[in-house]
Amino acid sequence: MHYLPCVEIEPDTPATASVIWLHGLGADGHDFEPIVPQLRLPKELAVRFVFPHAPSIPITINGGMRMPAWFDIRGMDLDTAVDETQLLESVAATRALIEREVERGIPTERIVLAGFSQGGAVVLHTALSHSDKLAGLLVLSSFFAVPNATKPHPANRDIPIDVFHGTHDAMAPETLGRQTVAALEALGYAPSYKTYPMQHEVCLAEINDIAASLSRILKP
Repeated sequence: MHYLPCVEIEPDTPATASVIWLHGLGADGHDFEPIVPQLRLPKELAVRFVFPHAPSIPITINGGMRMPAWFDIRGMDLDTAVDETQLLESVAATRALIEREVERGIPTERIVLAGFSQGGAVVLHTALSHSDKLAGLLVLSSFFAVPNATKPHPANRDIPIDVFHGTHDAMAPETLGRQTVAALEALGYAPSYKTYPMQHEVCLAEINDIAASLSRILKP
């Protein structure tokens, strides 16, 4: 089995839970690595963090420049701009990482998917359609790509979903966060939604809220 290359951060004791966290367009798996110590998660949670690197592909909206990305974006209208085939390829690659965690002894009920921007779009689709129950889903400064192509699986009908967004985000306007929540609610989910006075980034208040979410979701 071929897996995406990843940055991995192990807990002090053998891992009993995992967070698979996808970065945004033009970044890589190191992007959120510095956040792990800032989360100050309880040691008893024993969380392994897995930060995969996206492949480098041409991005149409950026003049065809190659950069790490989970899928091509062809224009500003996200209803038609997302390359659905590439999105689904990234979903499959994320599923492979879930299965690898299972093989390493982490049950799916102890695996959280998280993603920023493009990465959030991928984990949204992955989590909702996954056939085994997952622990939770964190969506950061992102959007719901091709929601009509997402077929929710009953296994994750009650998955905890936390959506975070910046009110000053010029790259992924906050309306996308609200649209994501509305689309999830239309599908029968009950996501939480928090905003922060920030741009397309993360802030300390958000990091603290992510830590609280992970502690709640993964509480033994």
